Amino acid sequence: MKCKVVELSVGFLFLQSKWKCFVLNILVLLSCSALPACGSGKNVDGETEVLIETSKGDIRVKLYNDTPLHRDNFVKLAKVGVYDGVVFHRVIRNFMVQTGDPLLKASGYESVTDSMAYEYTVPAEICCPKHFHKKGALAAARESDWRNPEKASSGTQFYIVTGRPYKGAELMELYSAIYQSKIDTLYEHLAEPYFDRMVQMRRQGCSKQLSALQDSLLLEAENYVAENPPLEFTKAQKQAYVTVGGAPHLDGEYTVFGEVVEGMNVVEAIGKIRTSGERPLQEVVVRRVKVLD
Repeated sequence: MKCKVVELSVGFLFLQSKWKCFVLNILVLLSCSALPACGSGKNVDGETEVLIETSKGDIRVKLYNDTPLHRDNFVKLAKVGVYDGVVFHRVIRNFMVQTGDPLLKASGYESVTDSMAYEYTVPAEICCPKHFHKKGALAAARESDWRNPEKASSGTQFYIVTGRPYKGAELMELYSAIYQSKIDTLYEHLAEPYFDRMVQMRRQGCSKQLSALQDSLLLEAENYVAENPPLEFTKAQKQAYVTVGGAPHLDGEYTVFGEVVEGMNVVEAIGKIRTSGERPLQEVVVRRVKVLD
């Protein structure tokens, strides 16, 4: 399965898929030679490993090589200390834990003075279904499709999936819900330019004209989603979601660029702390993120 990488050069798009990864890796290697931020810590598979030291314990993650933009960005931020002192600011039980906002630091750590420096985004590298939201997946946060149709990732914020196991029937129901959600979202987008007109029709009692307009927009949305349906879950996804669990409704929507290899018990402990809404009542601090040699 090819990765979805946004903002490639025109010439690069014409290469055969088997050569794309090769050329992309060469480009990344060349860029790393000029940027001291790129990491050198590798596991036996040639993947970079990083240690996230938190006030709850250590979490060891590996970063995928086929999401090089996210990998190198994460390593760069770790090496310059951007993550030192940030807190886990969003926790949803049986779903995920999120951190990485440089503006949200624990007391005793240096505050960020130039917030604009971290408002950049990273082009999407969505490699689904190869990389999906199984328990322990490391993924980049982002703004909603409404503001961010290209699904570009936050420059700094990331989350780790805790999730929950699903039954087979639940996955089928979830796919149907995802399918319908895409129709509803597209319908709202198509209907937006007609909002004032619809309000006027409703006020004037033009119910037939209003229904006809709504039906035509809904049909357009349904036809588009029928021709461009969400990906069905693969055998590997189904097996993972039924056994260890995860967050399958996020697949194909966010960039998964790594996974936990050690310390999932720490992630689960963070995921179980009490919250007010989604904000933890107990402060959990990322003391530092270290690229392993």
